[in-house]
Amino acid sequence: MTIRALPAVPMGRPRADVRPYLSPLALERWDSGVHAAADDDERSISIYDVIGFDYWTGEGVTAKRIAGALRSMGKGPVTVNVNSPGGDFFEGLAIYNLLREHQGEVTVKVLGLAASAASVLAMAGDTIQIGRAAFLMVHNTWTIGMGNRHDFRDLSETLEPFDMAAADIYAVRAGIDAKAAAKLMDAETWIGGSAAVEQGFADALLESDQVKSDGGRASASAVRRIESALRASGMPKNEALRLLSEFKTSLRAGGASGDPGVTAQGDPGDVTGAALSALKNFSL
Repeated sequence: MTIRALPAVPMGRPRADVRPYLSPLALERWDSGVHAAADDDERSISIYDVIGFDYWTGEGVTAKRIAGALRSMGKGPVTVNVNSPGGDFFEGLAIYNLLREHQGEVTVKVLGLAASAASVLAMAGDTIQIGRAAFLMVHNTWTIGMGNRHDFRDLSETLEPFDMAAADIYAVRAGIDAKAAAKLMDAETWIGGSAAVEQGFADALLESDQVKSDGGRASASAVRRIESALRASGMPKNEALRLLSEFKTSLRAGGASGDPGVTAQGDPGDVTGAALSALKNFSL
């Protein structure tokens, strides 16, 4: 077992009015159907969703869930399969600490995407394997805030220690200077499988037969992308959720999910049109 002297990270949220925000680009590039070929291993943990509680689906990967899984497995080796667009950065830090403190060798396998908070927790592995066509994405903490210039100045100062902690984690893993890691984060850097191994962010490439694709969760991913586009266009959170709720109701009433005829029927077209319009505006 290889013991890595990984840095500790700050725990908890910086302020009650700070809320994490998921990168729209990470959502766009995330294929939620990529899973491990053998997910039934009793000593494996699957991270195939956004990090933190997902208020839209009622799911998401939380530190509480990971703590429960590790507790039920007890001491010993554990494999963590990751395909996630990120999410709640502070939950990601908590999961990172849980994996780092686990009494046993932790092997992280990046199957599709480990972006943002998911890339942070992936660094907790004693061994990190990544698919040749998989990606890591590193960037600075995203959040949504409101207030005057003093509030935003305070917010910037509040987030800085968390960005520095993430940069420290990446730097120790890759054997680079923390300032170099911070520059990668500033540029929102995407690192492919081979490059991740070459640059020290991963130890080896996965064998191709360890990955399979399942498109069953594609619709949930699409809904999150629409929500992200609506939020990015300036629509308030409550209004975006209301619109998406009407959209989902219209799909259930019109037919099965994925039926190309559903979104072309009657009234649901107004909801769909608004969502597609927001997506179009967002992509410009």
